[in-house]
Amino acid sequence: MPQPQPTARLQERPLRLLRRAMGDRPTRHQKIRNLAAALRTYGDEERVQPRLQRLKELGWIDRVPTRLQRIVGAIDMTRFWIVPCAADYYRSKGINFYFHTLLRWLDDPASLIDPLGLNSTRDTIIGHVLQVVHANPDYDLQLLESFEDGLDQMEAQVVAILDGTHPRAASIMATVEDPEYHARLLEHVRRFRAERGNVEHGELLRENVMDDARFRLLERTFGELPHAMRYFSRLPTTPLSAAIHLLTVHEAPLDLMVDEPQVH
Repeated sequence: MPQPQPTARLQERPLRLLRRAMGDRPTRHQKIRNLAAALRTYGDEERVQPRLQRLKELGWIDRVPTRLQRIVGAIDMTRFWIVPCAADYYRSKGINFYFHTLLRWLDDPASLIDPLGLNSTRDTIIGHVLQVVHANPDYDLQLLESFEDGLDQMEAQVVAILDGTHPRAASIMATVEDPEYHARLLEHVRRFRAERGNVEHGELLRENVMDDARFRLLERTFGELPHAMRYFSRLPTTPLSAAIHLLTVHEAPLDLMVDEPQVH
């Protein structure tokens, strides 16, 4: 079989990538409107609670963390898992992590302000999965079930990226360095949908996680919604104890990390 061609991310000069990621003027204006809307509704519990309850009813979480626990959890997820693992991955690929983050911001600024995705729209979550080579996309796929058509749209938009009809195809391909990622993602999404009731753990899609025991444990904790919510539910519940946790805990505490929640 012919080898996939390198994506625009690896072929084009930085200035061209910046222009691709920004899109044309109408696209830029729409991104600004989307970001403003996301900021206005950020932390709106009237929007978040129905989604959490739906996820609980579907069996993806067994308890709903408090708002404070989710805030602290988002910080922990970012500082212990998302940033270190991503920085390690891009370093191994010879890609500047900060420039890559800038491209992601320009492609969809709303997607970077909500690590947990609970305040994000359906399409913001889908766009995030499309623009970032995931270690494990299952957290986001499980989260998409808080929308009735979340997984339908996830599959449809991966197909659209692959056949070149997605309206954001050009800007997304300015951020994705792996030419095989979307084909693997489509296969994974379809398998996830077919085997949903029996899925215990997603297939890792990044080698830096498979090669590092610490990253594997962090991925196991934060890479799937049931485990992440279990971690959040063990975090402090008062402002003072939350502040102490954030100031004194400098790596993910083993006693809060993954075990098997009784869901499904």
